[in-house]
Amino acid sequence: MKKRILISDIAKDLGISVTTVSFILNDKAKEKRISDGLTKRVLDHVKKVGYKPNQLAKSLRTGKTKILGLLVEDISNPFFSNIAKLIEGKAYASGYHIIYCSMDNDETKSKELIQMFYDRQIDGFIITPSEGLDETITQLQQNNVSLILFDRYLANVETNYVITDNFKGAYDATDHLIGQGFKRVGFVSLYSDQTQMRDRLEGYMKGIDKYKKQAFIKKVQQDAPEEERVREIDEFIEDNRLDAVVFATNYLAIDGLKAVKIYQRKLPAMVAFDDHTLFKLYEPSITVVSQPIAEIADELITALLGQIQGKNKKLKQVVLPCELKVRESSLISAN
Repeated sequence: MKKRILISDIAKDLGISVTTVSFILNDKAKEKRISDGLTKRVLDHVKKVGYKPNQLAKSLRTGKTKILGLLVEDISNPFFSNIAKLIEGKAYASGYHIIYCSMDNDETKSKELIQMFYDRQIDGFIITPSEGLDETITQLQQNNVSLILFDRYLANVETNYVITDNFKGAYDATDHLIGQGFKRVGFVSLYSDQTQMRDRLEGYMKGIDKYKKQAFIKKVQQDAPEEERVREIDEFIEDNRLDAVVFATNYLAIDGLKAVKIYQRKLPAMVAFDDHTLFKLYEPSITVVSQPIAEIADELITALLGQIQGKNKKLKQVVLPCELKVRESSLISAN
């Protein structure tokens, strides 16, 4: 680590006051009637010695840390990690840095992390809210904190969000499977009141109702041991003699693939909500409801920076379309 260069070092090198250097570095040279020649001399010297401003001191002076908090369900999930990477790049291009973490759908952990970020006076939040955060999000808004939710919203809190059309995505998946000729189509989801899970279930039910088919629904505990989830999914498929399944998340679909391997079953036709690298490599390749990651990231960072900069006064609630990417796993000819 190189020794930190201070404003006082620059002033001493050039034989001028610290105040003059400070005015120039804070774009106040003209306001303070400092000559162009001296301004250039200072800026050239700053570049030469590699001076970097003290961000802590700058944040105390401006009230801005130039840091954004990204709090997601699970940063290891490709959906969230890919969005995080895009958001980080867009934020950096606008002069901001991102700190992010996983909340694991844990209410207590979520509240602690949000409080920690708030105490560090970050400039804004991007959050995938777990259940039980209504009051926390409301308090942030009352404190005029810039924030936007994504992947899901809070039904009882009016706030900014960017989501996808989960209802239509699940409907399209169900409609596709039944349209292919599959007779007994099930739905695997979580015990959750989160809006995205509720909308996906309702989309499945609309598809079932359209064809007047019997609904088969299985909910599992997200925090249950993997072997328990896998066993429950296997029993659900076998006991109901399902020939097709819609999985509400990519990790539930992976549990389904594990069940097929562990219990040596025939793979039912299937569609997973959210893509995963594994799904393209698996044989047969897995059909997915794909969410527009690049568009989500762009909408999120644009909306949040607009809030921070005072440009977005109105509530911004964006619903983006999903895309059904048909692969081998949902084609009756392949099953």
